[in-house]
Amino acid sequence: MLKKLFTYQNRLKKSHTITYKRYLYSEINFDDKMLCVFGARGVGKTTLLFQYLKELEEDSKKALYISMDYPFLSGVDLIEIVEEFVEDGGEYLLLDEIHRYNDFSSYLKTIYDLYEIKVIFTGSSATSILNAKSDLSRRVTLYNLNGFSFREYLEIKHKTTYEATTVEQIVKNHTDMSKSILTNNGNILKDFKAYLKTGYYPFYFDKQTSYYQNLLNTINLTIDIDLTSLGLIEQKYTYKLKKLLEVVCESKPFEVNYTKIAAAAEISRAKLYDYIEFLNDGQMLILVDEYVKGIKKINKPAKIYLNNTNLLFAYCENSELGTVRETFFANQVAVKNRLNIAKQGDFLVDTKYLFEVGSKGKTFKQIKGIQNSFVVADDIEIGSANKIPLWMFGMLY
Repeated sequence: MLKKLFTYQNRLKKSHTITYKRYLYSEINFDDKMLCVFGARGVGKTTLLFQYLKELEEDSKKALYISMDYPFLSGVDLIEIVEEFVEDGGEYLLLDEIHRYNDFSSYLKTIYDLYEIKVIFTGSSATSILNAKSDLSRRVTLYNLNGFSFREYLEIKHKTTYEATTVEQIVKNHTDMSKSILTNNGNILKDFKAYLKTGYYPFYFDKQTSYYQNLLNTINLTIDIDLTSLGLIEQKYTYKLKKLLEVVCESKPFEVNYTKIAAAAEISRAKLYDYIEFLNDGQMLILVDEYVKGIKKINKPAKIYLNNTNLLFAYCENSELGTVRETFFANQVAVKNRLNIAKQGDFLVDTKYLFEVGSKGKTFKQIKGIQNSFVVADDIEIGSANKIPLWMFGMLY
């Protein structure tokens, strides 16, 4: 079996030659004994594994890559493979799509406890929830890989480098930062509009002509395979999750009416909250809570968005510009910052900065007189004072 796995590994290496490393790569502590990279399908988890595999082999380390959806692994005991690998001098085990292996949590705990090898595995984002409820959570370090930021998209498209920034740096110095970026890219708004439609998932650069079809296939696989293999939903009910995505797509974020959504998606209100959480786990949705002081518990999110703007354009025939703008802001900012819905304005970031998102003609009327409040405006290259270009918030990771 070990020989067969190494043969597959060598074949796959020939088709995984991407050298560009995502933002997360430098943040991972590869010295940990066991770590997990989770995220939506298509964001580059497998590519990250093969990049790490290449580094290990260059350092003369013995590493083995296994995709847990290999058909010939059905009924094979993972522990037996690990035992053989360790006896052969194996040091690093790279397991892809771990959620496809039955009772993976128990096997990973056993590997951690019995063998002196390092393990890095990937899976759907729902994997993190399951791990948090088991003893595995004490053994594994979790990393969430998101899709391309606007910054990464620019780097890939133009073969250049842009330094990631922070919300604090943007609000303090966005004018000079914008000017600096524009000296290297005079078509920033054109690139931004393209990114909103097709720039979030890395596979765009390989499959441009069939991007939306591949994106819809990715969504279906997430629901039909990933969420069902994790036991979150029965196969016969997956169509309801797809229906729910369509309903959310057609709804305005500021008009979240759970009774109407449940009725339109043909789901009971009791099941609706579970299904929303499942889609959030699969990184199909973004849930944003209202900011509440103290220990008051929030039972449901104040706003629901599709996870990213590419999903909006793939799923919705007519996406409202306001929804597109808010979705982009929420998707990019929530990766590194705390994001809440505010009573005035659209978003409160890190409980400190208040942002109102809109068109280039957006005024300060709704946030007038509020400290640390800013208008985030679309269709402008450079802002001034407390008016910031929307695209700047794509430079955060």
